[in-house]
Amino acid sequence: MKSGYDVVVIGGTGVDTTAYVPELPLPYADTYAVPPMIDRIGNTGSGVALGCHALGLRVRLVDLIGDDPQGRLIREHLETEGVEFGWALAPQGTRRSVLLVGPDGRRLSLFDPRAAAGERLPRELYLAAAAEARHVHVSLTDFSRHVYPDLAGLEGTSVSTDLHDWDGENDYHKDFAYSSDLVFLSSAALGSRREAVMRGILDGGRATTVICTAGAEGCHVLDADGLRHVPAAPLPGPVVDSNGAGDAFVSGVLYGLLTGRPLDESVLLGGIAGAHACTAPGTHEDPIDEATLLRRDQEPARLP
Repeated sequence: MKSGYDVVVIGGTGVDTTAYVPELPLPYADTYAVPPMIDRIGNTGSGVALGCHALGLRVRLVDLIGDDPQGRLIREHLETEGVEFGWALAPQGTRRSVLLVGPDGRRLSLFDPRAAAGERLPRELYLAAAAEARHVHVSLTDFSRHVYPDLAGLEGTSVSTDLHDWDGENDYHKDFAYSSDLVFLSSAALGSRREAVMRGILDGGRATTVICTAGAEGCHVLDADGLRHVPAAPLPGPVVDSNGAGDAFVSGVLYGLLTGRPLDESVLLGGIAGAHACTAPGTHEDPIDEATLLRRDQEPARLP
């Protein structure tokens, strides 16, 4: 048993500016009056790290951020929540997203990646921590792909990634897809090719498990035992904002696996965490805690 971190998250912090709009898609108009827009910590790495931390896992998050108001917001939020954060300067500034959220909780994300050619994450931020970690989650930031050779040489450390809405063809995602043990992705851009893409990930690289989320339809799991569908968890309240649900799902699955639960049980826990996120405003403002997760897992609606 490694004595360092349960999860090291590499890359993927940012700031979200959320605008709640009357409908999506939003018809053209010169001006819409909307409720107050709020800047919050966002992006996928933040969500996985905060979600795992809320579930009691030992977490370190590392990233490149700007010395700007958005970078300070990230640092202050993580410090307040007690999440260990290592960062190096991104001269081009901190990643940002503008999120348009409709009345039904669906969202449209306008993502500013602030990528710079040739940027790399300093090894001192992640390598020693990863060597003592039980698991590393690699976010889909371009510089993160360059940590995989270091991770491949670590004994006893599993690696995951989230490909989000990969279409199964874009070369950008392939390093992540074929270099991780556990691969998450969304079915949003796959259509009838979902199973073929999942099997391609399993056959083409290091992965032993692929989990493809499908929103309210639940998710599909593929491993050596075959392909199966897992229904979505019941919502504990009205849908407010679907932002962060996928990251919450990942954190719930990782919690299950790292606490010794079987894969399918861990996926159910991920579904509960994702459903919880849909009922909370913002992206990562209110991640589910361990006690609530386990209580909801035992509620009658969760039983077969």
